Amino acid sequence: KKNNCDLLVFQRILGIEMGKSSFEIVITDMVLARARKGEEAAIEEIYRTFCGPVYTVALRICASADKAEDVVQDTFIEAFAKLDQYRGDAPFWAWLRRVAINNTLQKLRTQKRLTLVSVEDQYHQLEYPQDTNPANIMDLDKMLSRLPATTRSVVWLHDVEGYTHREIAVMMGKSESFSKSQLARAYEKLRKWLNSHATDYQNIRVRKRC
Repeated sequence: KKNNCDLLVFQRILGIEMGKSSFEIVITDMVLARARKGEEAAIEEIYRTFCGPVYTVALRICASADKAEDVVQDTFIEAFAKLDQYRGDAPFWAWLRRVAINNTLQKLRTQKRLTLVSVEDQYHQLEYPQDTNPANIMDLDKMLSRLPATTRSVVWLHDVEGYTHREIAVMMGKSESFSKSQLARAYEKLRKWLNSHATDYQNIRVRKRC
């Protein structure tokens, strides 16, 4: 229950809906058929429809605008090259999202930012963000960017994209229990940051009154 409460707080701050992926946009079979034939207008429509969601998931996980742009390029190159492999067993947006996430995780693997070190070792080096600007005190987006890449990936894939721990484990080449522990530790760390910053904010307001 505590984790569910934390999740609602975190998502409210980020302005996101639990399990509501920005990829959930319908592309008609006619557009897909035209894109398979190489029609530029159809390809452009698919790109314009999904470039935002692809960039967003890459940015949230990689925490780097440059890397997110690379992922967008890699994702659409791969998707259009493999468009004939999409069989319609799932919505097109779900297929494209998986391509985007695979490219995002591969970007982290290439940079050796997806690791198998213990959860305790990952969090041992984390420090509380020092920010006295009231406008940033409850900025969970900034806090998420300070989490280890593996942990940040699990948080976004589970809480926002709606993947199960089993699905995340397969995508990341880790165990289901590892995914669960990453999420639990992320909640713990984020909760401490939020509480710490809320206290700092109250102290700032008191000092200003004085």
